[in-house]
Amino acid sequence: MISLVIADDHPLFRSALSGALRAEIQGIEIVESHDLDSTIKCLEKTNDLDLLLLDLNMPGSGEMYGLIRIRKDFPDVPVAIISGSEDSVMVSNVIDAGALGFIPKTSEPSTYVQAINAILAGDIWLPEDLKEAVANQPKSDLSMQMKVAELTPQQYKVLCYLHEGLLNKQIAYELSISEATVKAHITAIFRKLEINNRTQAVLVASQLKLQMVSVTN
Repeated sequence: MISLVIADDHPLFRSALSGALRAEIQGIEIVESHDLDSTIKCLEKTNDLDLLLLDLNMPGSGEMYGLIRIRKDFPDVPVAIISGSEDSVMVSNVIDAGALGFIPKTSEPSTYVQAINAILAGDIWLPEDLKEAVANQPKSDLSMQMKVAELTPQQYKVLCYLHEGLLNKQIAYELSISEATVKAHITAIFRKLEINNRTQAVLVASQLKLQMVSVTN
């Protein structure tokens, strides 16, 4: 029996994919999630998960952040990316970040089954028309994404609020903490990201397209 999570913010797509996989794979168990927060909660509660099918751009993921965060916190969970984009640079980045496959959302159900079986067998699966282009990409520099993934959930929220332009007093109000605690979080953010000021923090958040996600502390 195969157990997997489909993490995507489009309910119609999740429903269609779940139905197609249940028709193709007998006895498959599927759990659905709609953003990074709900996906993390699914992974915390689901035992012996065989595979996570992860939408790269669902709320809270900020492109690569969601994948890297999940690979860091749940290193034993195999992850395959599902996406409407088939850009070879992006696909190369997700493979370098630890994904075991990339499946275009437009794929036929039989292609999903082929990809799932290959990944569960220990292979990395890519569409045939992307293999050469991905192989020719230079090694991805994911150093800053890795540093962001080291932030605690509270520090990540503070970074997102800095990106939104909030003052320390406003951040303290939003998080129901003291301004002194906000300052401590900001100091920790600067240290972990190896930056020196708020402007650099905002630039990092902008470049990585970070989004607020209400993960638990």
